[in-house]
Amino acid sequence: METPVVLINQQILENNLAQMAEKVANAPSTQLRPHIKTHKNPELAKRQLAYGAVGITVAKLGEAEVMIDGGIRNIFLAYPLVSTDKINRGLALAQKSERFIFSVDTVTGAEQLNRLAEAAGISVEVRLEINTGLARTGVELEEALPFAKTVSQFKQLNLTGIYTYRGSKLLDGTATKDAYSAGIEEGTAMVTLAKELRAAGIQIEDVSVGSSLSIAGVLAVEGVTEVRPGTYVFNDAMQLSYGVCHQVDCAATVLVTVVSRHGNRLIIDGGSKAFATDVQPTIFPTLIRGFGQVKGYPKVIFERMNEEHGVLLITDETIQVGDRLEIIPNHICSTINLYDVYYLDQQAVSVAARGKTQ
Repeated sequence: METPVVLINQQILENNLAQMAEKVANAPSTQLRPHIKTHKNPELAKRQLAYGAVGITVAKLGEAEVMIDGGIRNIFLAYPLVSTDKINRGLALAQKSERFIFSVDTVTGAEQLNRLAEAAGISVEVRLEINTGLARTGVELEEALPFAKTVSQFKQLNLTGIYTYRGSKLLDGTATKDAYSAGIEEGTAMVTLAKELRAAGIQIEDVSVGSSLSIAGVLAVEGVTEVRPGTYVFNDAMQLSYGVCHQVDCAATVLVTVVSRHGNRLIIDGGSKAFATDVQPTIFPTLIRGFGQVKGYPKVIFERMNEEHGVLLITDETIQVGDRLEIIPNHICSTINLYDVYYLDQQAVSVAARGKTQ
């Protein structure tokens, strides 16, 4: 097997699927709708459904198309659409699905979706995205009620839920490593908002929150109806840094070869073409040391990389040119997106939804 290459341990993967399913099953009235951004493969999505997931979450239409082609029929598109072409693509997917949920966070987007749904002769299910601190897309909490009232007036839009994504990086507005408390805060804010909307006559059914990092906290909040973790299937160094898993729970590694050694500097054949760089080391609150953890060598630091070269700093380890190392990347989701295939216990698996930016 040529390197660099992503390896997936089947037993660890199955353990991760089973453990998440058990966590969610133990939370009353909460369902699992995992995000496929990590594995990007319809067959693994079906494994998640077999473990009790009610459906899946995607971020892009291209991902949804791959999943529908793979036989998945219950999809939440957790990303707002505003262009005519993309909305029409979404409407076509909705007509192929048993359940297809759109996201809105602006009046412009809602108006456009309503107009095109009316032209297509269908009504669609929508959720409102709420900003709970990450400051990306999403309506502010204090603006959610008037926005929900506006959306509920569109005849082709069936407003059924609210959702948010915050991870665990914020607690009371500041960065934190207390993932559990951050999850409690996130879930509580959304449940409180849902009650406010219901009191105003807007029948919110779904309160969808949670990530792999904050899952324990949000599952402890009564009134959360759905969680959307993704990274848990494989785990990575970021999850390790937050203490939500252990190294034995990391199903994915990047296998690399040592191609050069000079003193305490090792060069591997995996650089930024092989490892994602979106989660940088030594940035609070993650404070990850280096760009990944080298299995079996806890003192080795993955210090830096260029496109083709990764530089590891070693002390007294007896690692030689030609040796192969397994590295747990900082962020597995975007690392997987760099590869056409990964190997599940030596069996090649297509990264079918790779690179679906539209």
